[in-house]
Amino acid sequence: MSLHQMAISPPFLLSSRSAYTLNPLLFAKHRRFCFPLSQSRFSSIKRRSFAVVASENGVFTSPELAKSFDFTSEERIYNWWQSQGYFRPKFDRGSDPFVISMPPPNVTGSLHMGHAMFVTLEDIMVRYHRMRGRPTLWLPGTDHAGIATQLVVERMLASEGIKRAELGRDEFAKRVWEWKEKYGGTITNQIKRLGASCDWTRERFTLDEQLSRAVVEAFVKLHEKGLIYQGSYMVNWSPKLQTAVSDLEVEYSEEPGALYYIKYRVAGGSRSDFLTIATTRPETLFGDVAIAVHPQDERYSKYVGQMAIVPMTYGRHVPIISDKFVDKDFGTGVLKISPGHDHNDYLLARKLGLPILNVMNKDGTLNEVAGLYCGLDRFEARKKLWCELEETDLAVKKEPYTLRVPRSQRGGEVIEPLVSKQWFVTMEPLAEKALRAVEKGELTIMPERFEKIYNHWLSNIKDWCISRQLWWGHRIPVWYIVGKDCEEEYIVARSAEEALIKACDKYGKEIEIYQDPDVLDTWFSSALWPFSTLGWPDVSAEDFKRFYPTTMLETGHDILFFWVARMVMMGIEFTGTVPFSYVYLHGLIRDSEGRKMSKTLGNVIDPLDTIKEFGTDALRFTLALGTAGQDLNLSTERLTANKAFTNKLWNAGKFVLQNLPDRDNVSGWQTIQAYKFDMEESLLRLPLSECWVVSKLHLLIDAVTESYNKFFFGEVGRETYDFIWGDFADWYIEASKARLYHSGDDSVALVAQAVLLYVFESILKLLHPFMPFVTEELWQALPNRKEALIISSWPQTSLPRNTTLVKRFENLQALTRAIRNARAEYSVEPAKRISASIVASEEVIQYISEEKEVLALLSRLDLDNIHFTDSPPGDAKQSVHLVASEGLEAYLPLADMVDISAEVQRLSKRLSKMQTEYEGLKARLKSPKFIEKAPEDIVRGVQQKAAEAEEKINLTKNRLDFLKSTVLVSQ
Repeated sequence: MSLHQMAISPPFLLSSRSAYTLNPLLFAKHRRFCFPLSQSRFSSIKRRSFAVVASENGVFTSPELAKSFDFTSEERIYNWWQSQGYFRPKFDRGSDPFVISMPPPNVTGSLHMGHAMFVTLEDIMVRYHRMRGRPTLWLPGTDHAGIATQLVVERMLASEGIKRAELGRDEFAKRVWEWKEKYGGTITNQIKRLGASCDWTRERFTLDEQLSRAVVEAFVKLHEKGLIYQGSYMVNWSPKLQTAVSDLEVEYSEEPGALYYIKYRVAGGSRSDFLTIATTRPETLFGDVAIAVHPQDERYSKYVGQMAIVPMTYGRHVPIISDKFVDKDFGTGVLKISPGHDHNDYLLARKLGLPILNVMNKDGTLNEVAGLYCGLDRFEARKKLWCELEETDLAVKKEPYTLRVPRSQRGGEVIEPLVSKQWFVTMEPLAEKALRAVEKGELTIMPERFEKIYNHWLSNIKDWCISRQLWWGHRIPVWYIVGKDCEEEYIVARSAEEALIKACDKYGKEIEIYQDPDVLDTWFSSALWPFSTLGWPDVSAEDFKRFYPTTMLETGHDILFFWVARMVMMGIEFTGTVPFSYVYLHGLIRDSEGRKMSKTLGNVIDPLDTIKEFGTDALRFTLALGTAGQDLNLSTERLTANKAFTNKLWNAGKFVLQNLPDRDNVSGWQTIQAYKFDMEESLLRLPLSECWVVSKLHLLIDAVTESYNKFFFGEVGRETYDFIWGDFADWYIEASKARLYHSGDDSVALVAQAVLLYVFESILKLLHPFMPFVTEELWQALPNRKEALIISSWPQTSLPRNTTLVKRFENLQALTRAIRNARAEYSVEPAKRISASIVASEEVIQYISEEKEVLALLSRLDLDNIHFTDSPPGDAKQSVHLVASEGLEAYLPLADMVDISAEVQRLSKRLSKMQTEYEGLKARLKSPKFIEKAPEDIVRGVQQKAAEAEEKINLTKNRLDFLKSTVLVSQ
């Protein structure tokens, strides 16, 4: 029977309860090695099989069957994890849960790098704490995204020739729900593609019945405490969307515009008595209620207290006042106050008791206050007004000016500051509690510098406009009585039935009520997310009792105010405690040049395209190497390097699997499993190379665990990468070949096999939170897997290590590097073995000589011609002398490495060419014309080349002198 026909016995199954079975992990052709293997000795290296019984629905593939990790297997692995219930919290190993609420992406969303960043970081935290034995809950969900979703559906209807108003509110809402059911799962499936180990059985949507009940309860409670009120105030108005929008939904861009200079004549004065104002929005002059100057501006002091005539308004008069708010150095130093259309003017008008005059309709056209301009679009009115100002000699000049234009994040249109009747939350009393939470240490914000920003914003907080003029969202739970004043007479209730009962009790039974048409700001429901998703307001709900307060809130630093701070305020207000203990803020992802990704620049990197080319693990590892709060520049070079790291890990796994005993070698496996690396005496019995790599691993486990606990994920990635690529793959795997293929002793080989398996298992555990797919694939290929890697136990910390032996191996590394460098310097053929004399003290010689086979293998020395001595050899003058470290030297006979005569000829020719180039550079530097006319950077470049050339010439001369002296000595 061939190996490909062999079945594997039950002990190698992952789990008898698995819904999926695993592919045979069979080994094909054995690896070719640089050194011949003994056919009679250690023949178990040839082929071996650690496959598990598989059906046609297999999940995992061995490195022996694939040249590299196959990215297409990621979805199979993910589905298998989910089918086994690994994403759900388990209380069998601990009772202190680790809980994260996923920042809910918009239901209209499509995966971008911002999503990839938060999914990566949160999944790292969750996988780490799951392996530490804590019950972990990562609760996912999506946001109904009021404005964005309504826009998407309106565009869809428009393509069918249907307008929202024609459908009516109820039918439109029905169409939106239909759209959500059809397309709303796109972002969820894309997040799964990133490896997010969320508990999808608890997935939430902000318009779910339970969450909607929480929103209504929150509104009612805030209103009962007098923290919600209705009033007319300045808001950001979107004329196209016909709704107020939050500050977060307004993006400012610098755009070319104009500054218009306009004459305001002084009432009762001569034609020379006028004030010139500078404005970027002349159409708002119809809403002017005053003209202001600075109290100390002598140019205009004589006019203070008089009246000015607003142009094009048929002689409407406004007072000329003085206020320190005016910047006398901007424009002409005269400010028109239009409180209905400017945030600063609005605040100034309220302070001074000036009236509010609105000149604009909700659709961005001018209203009847604008007289003949009524009905014109605001921008058309601007053009027409300026033409007529020029005709009436009231236009002074128009000059180019860079504007900071507020645009709707959703529609792209220019936002209009507008006074509108809205619902507001009084924020100051809520903010005070949120400030104290950080002050008392109940909430930790990372990085720490964001605490100052958090404190500053909460200390200067403004009331929150929570109403939106939309049809998609949580309807405001306020009812009005037909025939009554809406601002004075209204009912706040949890349902229409409750509202009617309250209204009847207050106004009698013969009344009609109707609900406020507005919906709540999407951020209102998001502010309740950490506890509404766990069952609040039902505080007896099992999930609320077990998982609230949550542990961590991870998100982008750009929504610290709009979401994070509001969750803190609402959590304290409604539950009496902060909703999470930690806030981890990540930065933005930029392109390789540090620019913000945008469709305009054409530099957007699609995560799904990236996954297809580089794999999910490489993308996650790249994103996780950033620093908290710092923006990350993402480049193809970084992704390519980390894809290579995935391959390096895969090949390391292939080597480990190829070099384990046959599965039927019972005594071999008993010996391997008997090794206990958690005991110091066992560690000290190991040979130097093995003791070094195990000690380095134990140091790494401690360092990485501490970094995980401190949320220093970049440090985790870098430290693990360095160990795997450098210490394990480049050094220990190479050193182990001396045990496996050249020791002549099976017991020595078994030690190396035990260490290879132990270190590789530990590596996979440390790296799994970052690179879950490739590590699970490799883990399943190893023998005797009793459980999946995702739920395996984290490596134990504070394990033994021996720093003395680590230092000894570092001396061996230094010696190896020195010999390798000398070989490269003298262009010694890679396959050529050379002799060496190692000079050191008796103590050093003892431990270096014990690693003679390793030294010979790594440095390509002739094993039979390595000599250890405490003094220089007799042919020292004919040898290359190397100082590896203090008290450790080597002499390499030159005749072993090169043909001395041929090397002298080669270097002589090279020296001649170098001298010619050097003289050319010096000649340029001696030329006055070159020095005077050439740019400074060119001159510096030539000077640098000349210095480098001189250094190379000196090195070559020294080499030649050494070679010639060697020839003389030998003669």
